[in-house]
Amino acid sequence: MKPVKVGLLGIGTVGSGTFHVLERNREEITRRAGRRIEIAMVAARNVERARGVVGPGITVVDDVRAVVTNPEIDIVVEVIGGTTVAKEAILAAIVRGKHVVTANKALLALHGNEIFAAAREHNVIVAFEAAVAGCIPTIKALREGLAANRIEWIAGIINGTCNFILSEMRNKGLPFDTVLAEAQRLGYAEADPTFDIEGIDAGHKVTLLSAIAFGIPVQFERAYIEGITKLEAKDITYAEELGYRIKLLGLTRRTPEGVELRVHPTLIPAERIIASVDGAMNALLIKGDAAGVTMYYGAGAGSEPTASAVLADVIEVTRLMRAEPEERVPYLAFQPDAISDVGVLPMADVETSYYLRVRVEDEVGVLADIARTLADSGISIDAMLQKGAGGADNETDIVILTHRTRERNFDAAIAAIVKLPAVKPQFARIRREDLV
Repeated sequence: MKPVKVGLLGIGTVGSGTFHVLERNREEITRRAGRRIEIAMVAARNVERARGVVGPGITVVDDVRAVVTNPEIDIVVEVIGGTTVAKEAILAAIVRGKHVVTANKALLALHGNEIFAAAREHNVIVAFEAAVAGCIPTIKALREGLAANRIEWIAGIINGTCNFILSEMRNKGLPFDTVLAEAQRLGYAEADPTFDIEGIDAGHKVTLLSAIAFGIPVQFERAYIEGITKLEAKDITYAEELGYRIKLLGLTRRTPEGVELRVHPTLIPAERIIASVDGAMNALLIKGDAAGVTMYYGAGAGSEPTASAVLADVIEVTRLMRAEPEERVPYLAFQPDAISDVGVLPMADVETSYYLRVRVEDEVGVLADIARTLADSGISIDAMLQKGAGGADNETDIVILTHRTRERNFDAAIAAIVKLPAVKPQFARIRREDLV
């Protein structure tokens, strides 16, 4: 049987990892795929550098269209990133009947519905395991391993940069800006870290997970996204005293009113296993009605960890190339005519519990005023701390954990609290999830 020919778009961190892992494990991969898999053509901006990576015998070009239009190419692997050239290349490959493997979560979160529709029309596979959580097989688990379950919720640490920053802030008591600079020095954060620290990267990933979990269209534009840039080291310390750790969590949940789709810093009970996931690692919890809570842990980024997922998809595509389209696992796990129109809840309608820190003048009655204001919005207090009382400025931090309430109720309570005479305008609000 003739080898499967792969066209590789991009030979950077993930592309070079894909090449090296395939070369190193070629015999094992062939035994698993049933056919030899060969990278026959590479597209790269820097042709000379690319040739230095792949060596002689592989055609290297600087035009992605030369790869996707080559009739000898069976599978196009896209690891260039971005949402313009990558989108054009993938759609061009699909129209020509080529299967696609991509690690591009941003592209699929923004344009996945269009790409999957084109793939159905042309009877080709689009595989994207590497788009979420690096080497962790979360897409495979949702689409196949947990296919008998009604998924209730998914909660994940799915951005290693943010997890590294929060871990360092907790372990060393350092401010955000100091730890971000260290993350950039170590290569965990980009020179422009906006996509990571503002939660956008995690938003792309949880959007894909939500679509697969609940059989809904990809709809990133409806996700609520909040990053970690406003977190203060003292909130991490206070949370620890209350028995919690703060993680940037991507969370999607099925409710009677609709689907929650959100990314934000979250208090997690310290005894939960996921709360102990530190450094640049990723972890996900998936709650199914039959399986209960299952956990998935591993490297969420990096050259060879991501290449592991890319090549797993290439192997799977190779196995299924000759299968009839209806025999393949659907892109979003559910049959296309069974995709639901259940909507994504506005954040104001989401129900959770909260951590609130306010700075107040240390005087009699202020705590009672805050408690009364919360009660007026139907919010009860679960726990409370008072920190730093008796200082020279006669101010103190009051930290409150609430019971569950809707976001709109909490927003109304905060608006009223900061108008109290003894309360300073600065406050911190962090959502809390028990994950049970």
